[in-house]
Amino acid sequence: MSTVRHFLEVDDLSSGELTRVLDLADAPPASTLLAGSGAVFLFEKPSARTRASVELATFQLGGHPVSLRNEEVGIDTRESAQDLARLFSGMGRLIGARVFEHDKLERLAGAASVPVVNLLSDDAHPIQTLADLLTVRHEFGRLDGLRIAYIGDANNVARSLAIGCNLAGATCCVSSPPGYEFSDADLARIAESGPAPEVFDDPADAVAGAQVVYTDAWYSMGQEDEMAARRAAFADWRVDDALLTGSDPEVIFLHCLPAHRGDEATDEVLDGPASRIWAQAHNRLHTARGLFTFLVGDRSGEAW
Repeated sequence: MSTVRHFLEVDDLSSGELTRVLDLADAPPASTLLAGSGAVFLFEKPSARTRASVELATFQLGGHPVSLRNEEVGIDTRESAQDLARLFSGMGRLIGARVFEHDKLERLAGAASVPVVNLLSDDAHPIQTLADLLTVRHEFGRLDGLRIAYIGDANNVARSLAIGCNLAGATCCVSSPPGYEFSDADLARIAESGPAPEVFDDPADAVAGAQVVYTDAWYSMGQEDEMAARRAAFADWRVDDALLTGSDPEVIFLHCLPAHRGDEATDEVLDGPASRIWAQAHNRLHTARGLFTFLVGDRSGEAW
């Protein structure tokens, strides 16, 4: 029997495995894969797209999803992450967790006997990157050789995206305001998967020739007290029609949502002809299903 595989960051997959997961996302559901069982999902942070997509993916694979808020489980308060991993390993075929500190996921994975999936941490958002790459592949028929420009806060979404670009053979270009760039630790982590992203001071330089322009909220859950400061710092990093003018003529626009309309992107961009934000959001379901199929049942010919 193969060793249990976990998915805590995009490069827990090889390049070939990433392609396989995206292929599985486009395939009909293996509707009996989780029959008679299911998955347990722990939410230290609230969620809309993530919870809906992983629960529906579990259902489409024939299983039952159980989602628990942190007040019900108390990761490292009522019970340690390790004990929760041991508990839920005996109840479902996989465990997903959406947490603040990334080390909680690492400790869950260290103690679990079923796959553990990162549904978001302060360090990484790899299931988002799967949906991003599937959306781009649907649009262009390939990932290799494309330029993907990320504009804004060099956060967990940006880090996972840069790693995903390396695995897919795409070039990641990043422009962030001073003080909101990738840390040295982030750049070192990205470099484990391939080239460092191309970093630009001016967002117009980052999007030049890009087939994909991507942004995220200027402030996320837990950062509301920074709203005013971030709005001032990010004002020149708003994605509008003028910024997109310098990109590839066939450019598409992505946003992992929810959007603060008028802040990180204008309505004209969010709702415009380049926008693929709703296809991107819907692909969260398909890539969750593809990932679960890969981790639990599809091992490309391996016994599992």
